[in-house]
Parts: sequence; C-alpha cells; structure tokens
Amino acid sequence: MLPKRMADHETFSALLGETARSWRNRLDQRLRPLGLSQAKWRVLLHLDRAKDDLTQKALSARLGIEGPSLVRLLDRMEADGWVERRAAPADRRAKTIHATVKAAETIREITRVAATLRGELLSGIPAKDLDTASGVLQRIKHRAEQL
Repeated sequence: MLPKRMADHETFSALLGETARSWRNRLDQRLRPLGLSQAKWRVLLHLDRAKDDLTQKALSARLGIEGPSLVRLLDRMEADGWVERRAAPADRRAKTIHATVKAAETIREITRVAATLRGELLSGIPAKDLDTASGVLQRIKHRAEQL
C-alpha cells in the first residue's frame, strides 16, 4: 500500500490529466461542426496566440507532436485553405506557418465556443479557488519545464 501522501499525489496527477482530456474532448465535440478535428483547431489556436511567426519546428514543440506528423497535418490544412507556409526570413530552409483569412474567421468562432465552454465548466467555482488552482498549476508547469 502506498503512503497517503504519495497516493494523494497520484490521484492529483491522474485527475489533472483526465480533466484536461475531458475539457479538450468537450471542446472538440463543439468544434466538430466547423469541420475541424482537435489536431486542426489546436494548430489554429497556437498560431493565433503566438507573438512571433512560428516555424514548423517551434509549432511541433508547442503541440507536443513529432515533426513528420505535423508536416502531414499541415499539408492537409494547407490544401483545405487553413494555413500557408512561407520561407523564414532568417533561414530560407525553415518554413513559418501562418493562418489564412479563412482561418482567422474560424479562430474567432473557436475562441467564442471555447469561452462559452470555459464559463460553463468554471461556473459556481469561487474566484479564490480558481486563483489558488491557477497558482498551483503554474508552479507545477514551471517545475516540469525546468526538469
């Protein structure tokens, strides 16, 4: 039998992963009518939130997927008019990924749907609890990134 503290940590980590997966799945269900898979809407959101142009390599790292998988996904998205690739100014061998006008309109809808879902999921949870949870998650994320 595990010591109580270790069991609590395992419960927390399992719950954290399950909560993230459940939240993403709910959002995915609501975005499916837009013709977007989870993989596609995640690409669009990362492109929208990036402060600078993202190379394929940087986008791959942010999404947590292998480069070849991202290349195939971007090929489909480019063929469907969601993104375009451009030569990176600093390195002509690298490509930066850009959302198209079609994608920009869809990103606004993704953002609206995501905000509605977020409101539904967080409704009734006191702001103080959300602040505490956010602080804890930020510390965990920071530690994970430092390891």
